[in-house]
Amino acid sequence: MKKIVTGILLTLLLNVATAQQKISWSFTAKKLADNRYELHMTATPPSGWHVYSQTTPEGGPIPTEFKFTNNGLVTVAAAKPKEVGKLVSYFDKNFKVDVKYFEGKVDFVKTVTVKGKIKTNVSGTVESMICNDRTCMPPTTENFNIALN
Repeated sequence: MKKIVTGILLTLLLNVATAQQKISWSFTAKKLADNRYELHMTATPPSGWHVYSQTTPEGGPIPTEFKFTNNGLVTVAAAKPKEVGKLVSYFDKNFKVDVKYFEGKVDFVKTVTVKGKIKTNVSGTVESMICNDRTCMPPTTENFNIALN
């Protein structure tokens, strides 16, 4: 009986420790010209974990996805943000697709244009998930609000 209780407690502790793993996000803007900005949406997964590319195919893990809130003062191109990081691509026998993920930090970069010389912001959400070599965390959604000054 003592071994069973000890086993259950160890399993619960492992689940609690694993459940606390999440991506650390930072959101900044860099001014390129009078009315053009480069948005940097940077994901830093915990050590030993990875975040998936926006181009991971259907049937695989949840790809990273950005949704931008409509702001009539800002033009946001329809193209996905550029991905800057160490991309790994391989055939995953569990998902039966070629998955793409980033080892370590990845910077998602998007250029936007402000209509006129005004201060405004770009807001939205990013959905993503992380995995390590043993397990995956459920997808999470993070809100962001980036000032354009």
